[in-house]
Amino acid sequence: MSIKDCKIVELPKISDPRGNLSFIEGGQHIPFDIKRVYYLYDVPGGSDRGSHAHKHLHQFIVAMSGSFDVVLDDGQQKHRFHLNRSYYGLYVCPMMWRDLDNFSSGAVCMVLASEHYDAVDYIRDYEEFSLAAKLLPNR
Repeated sequence: MSIKDCKIVELPKISDPRGNLSFIEGGQHIPFDIKRVYYLYDVPGGSDRGSHAHKHLHQFIVAMSGSFDVVLDDGQQKHRFHLNRSYYGLYVCPMMWRDLDNFSSGAVCMVLASEHYDAVDYIRDYEEFSLAAKLLPNR
């Protein structure tokens, strides 16, 4: 997989005078079943999150409130995605180094994950990631 496999997905948006509703279904809107949901909030101004890759985990990232940027790196290319609508999400495939930054005040980042937490799945050293990414086919 490469950075070309990571993309913004527009979610269903049902408009109503009482408020809008959007939803996400695993295997429908995203290419995996959801096994874990977590969210980041109260991120101090100027802080960043992420700075790691996952060997096998698929993720879908949504700005539930406010905005932030997700910088993806497949070992050869980098791309910055700006998330600022709750009806758009970013699909992130395995073996993508990710950095989240530029959080607005009150931003809430929700992440849907394909697996339960597993510390062994993380690559937290960029040099280790870079070497492993070079060994992958199609990179």
